[in-house]
Amino acid sequence: MSVKHVDVRQAHALQSDEGYTYVDVRSTPEYDQGHPAGAHNVPLLHLDPATRQMVPNPDFLAVMQASHAPDAKLLIGCQMGGRSARAADILAAAGYTDVSNVAGGFGGARNRMTGEVMNEGWADAGLPVEASATPGGSYAELRQRADK
Repeated sequence: MSVKHVDVRQAHALQSDEGYTYVDVRSTPEYDQGHPAGAHNVPLLHLDPATRQMVPNPDFLAVMQASHAPDAKLLIGCQMGGRSARAADILAAAGYTDVSNVAGGFGGARNRMTGEVMNEGWADAGLPVEASATPGGSYAELRQRADK
């Protein structure tokens, strides 16, 4: 199944009107600093404290499979759209049938040379933002489901 691509305004409409779940694949500290209202957090990458480098989360797919059915309506977002595109491809390859990558993510994507906005971000669009974890949507809570 192929991944769809939506902008942040389309994502918000899908979340509000059609019951899609926004899954924020940024690291937990990024999520904790602010995320789309109602978003679940399943990081694609974690910060390795020893090297200070981002490393793949080996439990990403297991946590997603324990938390979301293969036919779940999923919006996958990150900071700009790169990690979420990768995560959406992983989910589609694993059999998820309704996956949309949120272009622009939370912070927006800019042209590195000119600084021009290429994709508006969730926060810049003035869409609802939360700083506290969505009940049942924190990585710790979702991870517990995979551990059972």
